[in-house]
Amino acid sequence: MNRKKLQKLAESLCRTAKHFNKIEVECLIKLFHTLVVEPSDRHAIIGLDRNTFRNILHVTFGMTDDMIMDRVFRAFDTDNDSCVSVTEWVEGLSIFLRGTLEEKMKYCFEVYDLNGDGYISREEMFHMLKNSLLKQPSEEDPDEGIKDLVEITLKKMDYDHDGKLSYTDFEKAVRDENLLLEAFGPCLPDIKSSMAFEMQAFRETGDM
Repeated sequence: MNRKKLQKLAESLCRTAKHFNKIEVECLIKLFHTLVVEPSDRHAIIGLDRNTFRNILHVTFGMTDDMIMDRVFRAFDTDNDSCVSVTEWVEGLSIFLRGTLEEKMKYCFEVYDLNGDGYISREEMFHMLKNSLLKQPSEEDPDEGIKDLVEITLKKMDYDHDGKLSYTDFEKAVRDENLLLEAFGPCLPDIKSSMAFEMQAFRETGDM
């Protein structure tokens, strides 16, 4: 990508990815192009496919839960074409790394709403908690423990008592208790890995 094209793209992305400045956006575009596997078909969409993206989440951000990584991929892939374009990459990272509480709540809710119906149901909570909790070999029936956990969670977060979490429930619970933001599994980077990523990605900004 030539310099002029890069600057033009960075300028337009700065407007939508509000938490990065132009130089940072340029760095992220360059990084994107080093991560993308060039398609064999010239007309194919250039983007990060599911496996490449999951590999980044695993290696760079230490994520290990397949179900959550798959949902993070879908949250980034806003046009559902099964690959993350450069625009989706920069706009997604803006929230993933530096989003406001509001943006992060919307993002986490979208990740946890597995079937996209606008609610986090008992079944969805059960699947996610079962996935993210360490298996304890000594337990009689681990599923029972998880069912109890789902009920405790609903008691704490389901404000309108309809047996599922709407975004309004989720937002209210998280505003009262920020730790509940990632109640159903880690889908945001921890401080350490996000700082390491930024230092690596933006190291050129110090030289400019």
